[in-house]
Amino acid sequence: MSSVPKVTLSGGLEICRVLNGMWQVSGAHGAVDKARAVEAMQEYVDAGLTTFDMADIYGPAEEIFGQFNSQLKSKSSGSPSPALQGLTKYVPRPGLMERKVVEKALQRSMTRMQVDTLDCVQFHWWDYRDKRYLEALGHLSDLQQEGVIRELALTNFDTQRLEEITGKGIRISSNQVTHPSTCENTAPSHLG
Repeated sequence: MSSVPKVTLSGGLEICRVLNGMWQVSGAHGAVDKARAVEAMQEYVDAGLTTFDMADIYGPAEEIFGQFNSQLKSKSSGSPSPALQGLTKYVPRPGLMERKVVEKALQRSMTRMQVDTLDCVQFHWWDYRDKRYLEALGHLSDLQQEGVIRELALTNFDTQRLEEITGKGIRISSNQVTHPSTCENTAPSHLG
């Protein structure tokens, strides 16, 4: 296994600096052969790339991760298997952000990923004019304190909102952002 540079997030989770993005298995790029996708993940792990990045809205990505994770654990039967890190995104539809809504979404991800705790939840929000993102993040922070989530992160939040969130005492491990050259003409309006 090659040595892949790692970084430790603020909550102690060690992840690879290079992530395996699972957007490609979302179905947006064509039909997905789940069995083949699960099988292909072994090559990444063998190369030392053990961190997988997915989302609740990436079609079967969480399920594919869960199947691979389960197979990896059953194959090892007694011998140590490489630890995987599953980073998923929570991308809620606009609406009420009551705790039960947030809990239900996280439970769905945990079931799909076949895990008891989510390594990292990266939260995304579509419209900053709708301030309910603060309510959702409050619930996520509480669930982190309860051990449901190891790391709480953001995806595509701007600096102003990041400061607002951390100013409320919510600890954020990272903020995954899109490089401007990769999203020409597709940037969300709130980044303007």
